[in-house]
Amino acid sequence: MTVTGGSVEKELEGMLGKRVSVVGLGYTGLPTAAVLASRGYSVHGVDVNPRAVDTINSGRAHIVEPDLDMLVRAAVTTGRLEAHLAPRPSDIFILCVPTPCTPDHLPDLHHLTDATESICPHLERGNLVVLESTSPPGTTEMLAALVTERTGIPAGEILWAHAPERVLPGRVLREVVENDRVIGGIDDASTSFCAAFYRTFVSGELHLTNARTAETVKLIENAYRDVNIAFANELSLVADELNLDVWELIELANRHPRVKILRPGPGVGGHCIAVDPWFLVASAPHVTRLIRTAREVNDHKPAYVANRILRRAERFRKPTIACLGLAYKPNVDDLRESAAVEVVRELMHAGTAEIRVCEPFVESHPEFPLVGPDEAIEGADMVVFLVAHDIFRKIPRKALEEKIIMDVCGAYR
Repeated sequence: MTVTGGSVEKELEGMLGKRVSVVGLGYTGLPTAAVLASRGYSVHGVDVNPRAVDTINSGRAHIVEPDLDMLVRAAVTTGRLEAHLAPRPSDIFILCVPTPCTPDHLPDLHHLTDATESICPHLERGNLVVLESTSPPGTTEMLAALVTERTGIPAGEILWAHAPERVLPGRVLREVVENDRVIGGIDDASTSFCAAFYRTFVSGELHLTNARTAETVKLIENAYRDVNIAFANELSLVADELNLDVWELIELANRHPRVKILRPGPGVGGHCIAVDPWFLVASAPHVTRLIRTAREVNDHKPAYVANRILRRAERFRKPTIACLGLAYKPNVDDLRESAAVEVVRELMHAGTAEIRVCEPFVESHPEFPLVGPDEAIEGADMVVFLVAHDIFRKIPRKALEEKIIMDVCGAYR
């Protein structure tokens, strides 16, 4: 079922008295909390990181996202957004905490269960709990059962729905509002109430279903992207074997009206695409051979890239290698599951070269000292483009003369 239009003003009027808690103030939670505050809601933000809480309460964002600082400042100044270390009673709870994988590629839901446990003392009959964290099929129902066990409130008297986030770093504030959303409740009442709530701040279409379908849709979306990226990454390996230019190959192949090959890179990063396909594999391990293989292709790419860099550096007795970029995608500060980080880690571990690392979107890194682009390149024997940040595209060609250039992401091209 798809919901469009409707009396947003009437729904907003009925919802604005509701208290909203957003649990998890990261790349999804904080923008969502700020948007809700801008719509007139009183928002209680919750995060376990004291530094993040203090930063938000000072009117600033602790993550890099265009226009987010301005929106957080307005929300805090008007008193519509406050950040705290613990939940409090609310009418609506939105869970936006991380859902990583274990080293064995199984879903690690401990952040989610911890967040659910934390709101249990504050839940009342008639509350709505929305799970935005990407989760394996059945997670929303599992958490609902956990709450019933902990609180004694009978099943069905707390509303539960899954509404997976669909935002892209760098465009989050726009996409929180404009993107279509899938809303899936554990029952019809949950779906309807959750849809009425989202209608008050989402201008995109709302597609109503059940919780398990909503959970699986998000996993399918990212598995689809992962498979397509794996094809591009495998093409880059083929091109290396055949001594061909992969960028030219893809550009020419894409001249076909029904071909649209993606760009290869050092692997796949970000919390979603690098993780979510494994949730599908774990849910149906005997029938997900393609999805598993795509994950293996993309997971293997950082080691392949590092080995190729080291082979090309063998001509130097003590090479200096400038590695440009650590983020998982261009022009963001998000290093979660970053393939570029893995490449640099492999190079550092080899210990055969001096490695200079430049990532202009973060101030520091716990493993690698960071330098600016000029310092990284000056005197380097090799320059490796790992992330296609705009700033790297502006490096003068003259500064790269007489250096070996390895462009893993298409930035130099």
